[in-house]
Amino acid sequence: MKKILFSLLLVAVSLFAIDINTASQEEFIKIKGIGEKKAERIIAYREEHGKFESIDELKNVKGIGNKIVKIIKDGS
Repeated sequence: MKKILFSLLLVAVSLFAIDINTASQEEFIKIKGIGEKKAERIIAYREEHGKFESIDELKNVKGIGNKIVKIIKDGS
């Protein structure tokens, strides 16, 4: 029973998690509060500065604040 629950948990996490270092514009747009322009800015920042060291580093992108970072951290 524990193995089944653990497997379901892994599936759920993989369905909602986003890798900010590889996500496409389309994937970012699926996140509440991120539209086309913010997605473009995130990708441009990533291309200019390299991989994000943490999710909190997204706050360095114009238009991305605590609210969006929390949404990404929570996976919703």
